[in-house]
Amino acid sequence: MIKNKISLLFTSFLVLLSLSFFIYNLYKSEILVIINLNELKDSKSEKFYYETSENKRVKILLPNNSDIDYIIKQLKSKGNLKGEKYFKALAETKNYSSDIYSGSIHLRGRYSLNTLLNTLMIAQRETYSLYIPENIRILDTLFYKYIEVPLGFKSGSINEYLEKSDFLNKSKFDLNTLPAFFIPNTYEVYADLTVDDFFNKMQNEYDIFWNQDRLNKLDSLNLLFNDCSSITEIPESNRISQIDVSILASIVEAEQDKRPDERSMISGLYLNRLFNAQSFPYLQADPTVIFANFISGNIKDFDVKQVLNIHLKVENKYNTYKYKGLPPGPIRIPSIQAVDAVLESVKHDFYFMCAGSNGDGYHNFARTNREHNINKKKYKKYQNFK
Repeated sequence: MIKNKISLLFTSFLVLLSLSFFIYNLYKSEILVIINLNELKDSKSEKFYYETSENKRVKILLPNNSDIDYIIKQLKSKGNLKGEKYFKALAETKNYSSDIYSGSIHLRGRYSLNTLLNTLMIAQRETYSLYIPENIRILDTLFYKYIEVPLGFKSGSINEYLEKSDFLNKSKFDLNTLPAFFIPNTYEVYADLTVDDFFNKMQNEYDIFWNQDRLNKLDSLNLLFNDCSSITEIPESNRISQIDVSILASIVEAEQDKRPDERSMISGLYLNRLFNAQSFPYLQADPTVIFANFISGNIKDFDVKQVLNIHLKVENKYNTYKYKGLPPGPIRIPSIQAVDAVLESVKHDFYFMCAGSNGDGYHNFARTNREHNINKKKYKKYQNFK
């Protein structure tokens, strides 16, 4: 009987010991913190504290994917950390051991471990102002000069990302239409962002730009030029899309870079051609021909004063004298003003235009080819063209 009692007591003791050991391991950090809480909060504690070297101001950098061991290493390189084990335990109770925000923090002097941790938890991420300019014609120029260099990305990393990631597959863009993705503006971006972070940022900015107001204008544009009363009456294949708007805006801006108030008239003309393909199967936009010749290596720059027959012969899908409809993508990153001008296109009955012959920067519009030829003769005489 006594033996059984002793055995039972011993078994109970082992169970309690195991349970205590389990609970301790499960709540070890909390137990350490609770037992030493007052000292962990005490700025005058000699047992637990952090002090920067010689009480100088130091900067602690917290990169992406930092963990608590990396933070401790950074702290110890810039000062004296007393009570490392308790600092880790406190970090764990505050859920800071792995879920660490990147950024930077400046420290100076002496801190209790609790104050130090609270300070680290509100680290401020460094930001850069990133400028995406309008009217960039070649994407590689945008990628290297305006993205990779300012953000410290490796040269070629943008193209590598586009090739290896699923961004293009998941988005509605391809390499030709990608200029429509970039909305020209100045953006605040985190200094430590990755290429993936950058594209997520640009996607967010694109979605913000194409707000409900612009989407409503796009619907109105489609209704106007399809001569319909409901958007559901228009097949998807007959609708002008957001990307189409950017393609048109890039052409319109290249046609008219001196008088922005005329752009809605010019886009109305091109829309007249697009929606009357039977009579006007080709867009015949000179800026697309210049672009086609440049990317085909036939000309060295875009400074072409007069499009000649030799330019029209280029075999390239951006040549809208040879290929029907819109070109495969924008011929430049259009300005916000140009995009809005297309969304507010004027409905008229003009199908031809020619640069004016009085030097005011405006165009002469015509309804017929006969009228257009008269305007062309006037312009050539004004410019002393043959």
